[in-house]
Amino acid sequence: MKLGLALEWANPQVKIPIERIQRAEALGFDSVWTAEIYGQDAITPLAWIAAQTRRIRLGTSVIQTAARTPAATALAMSTVDQLAGGGRVIIGVGLSGPQIVEGWYGMPWGSPNKRLRDYVEIMRKVLRREGPVTHDGPEIRLPYDGPGSSGLGKPLKSVLHTDPNTPIFIGTGAPANVTLTGEIADGWLPMGYNPETKDTFLPWIEKGLAKSGRTIDDFQIQGGGTVTITDDIKSALDAQKPFIGYYVGGMGAKSKNFHKAMMIRRGFPEAAERIQELFMAGHRDEAFAAVPDEYVDQGALLGPKERIRERFREWQDLTGVDGYTLHNAGSEVMEFMADLAGCRP
Repeated sequence: MKLGLALEWANPQVKIPIERIQRAEALGFDSVWTAEIYGQDAITPLAWIAAQTRRIRLGTSVIQTAARTPAATALAMSTVDQLAGGGRVIIGVGLSGPQIVEGWYGMPWGSPNKRLRDYVEIMRKVLRREGPVTHDGPEIRLPYDGPGSSGLGKPLKSVLHTDPNTPIFIGTGAPANVTLTGEIADGWLPMGYNPETKDTFLPWIEKGLAKSGRTIDDFQIQGGGTVTITDDIKSALDAQKPFIGYYVGGMGAKSKNFHKAMMIRRGFPEAAERIQELFMAGHRDEAFAAVPDEYVDQGALLGPKERIRERFREWQDLTGVDGYTLHNAGSEVMEFMADLAGCRP
């Protein structure tokens, strides 16, 4: 099993734990991952990391599609890749939600599934450099010819000699978007796929793969979660609840919250409704306490080393998963997981 290291992405100041990343590389970790919301961006830190590492792959989990045009994303990540020596970047993209897309980026929410297809198809055209890029999609058109157009748009081809084999991963969790991921992406950054939910999610990804003439063996799934080595399982579970409760309760509108929808899909509808109700009423502590222990446990590796070892075996046997990203991992966890995954050189 390949290991990844996820970096914190919601700090008031940019903090890149370069020594920890270098140690991860020395331990045989396959990848390091950045992300973005409405703070630091996901791409700039990768350039900094690339300059101080040699091998570890550089992924985004995820770049928000509304933040950049597909051409800009493809070229920014290709620039990092060339600075890093080539063959090291993974372009991971995701949609975010209407509150951020419209409220922060000033873009219409539109038809997100169609926009995601257009976005990935345009990135592939840019990366392939087979000719000037044109695209006639329902959400994105190149050259642009809609309202306000000058009519002077010209199809262009990247000056930068990009790598056509740069992998594109998509972060999704809803049925239609998971199916689309299987159809058009090289890999999946799943929201909610774990040993307990495989029977729900796997048919969606396989349906998409079948549309592109592929099987699960032609595809990469990068799972992940928080790993906490402790004898106090209850405290470890409780420590994860504020983050989960914040997202389920408040990261999105009452009528459209993808994290709440994910909790419902994973079999916790009553808890999801209760968490959102309490959060939006201003009772945050009660909302956090309402997060079920079982839900937290599904998305993390918590407890004594033997319990983590048994749980990780289930991930190693999980269909399609060939990578596991550690969130907020310290040195003890990294050393332990490197031995457990068998990735240490």
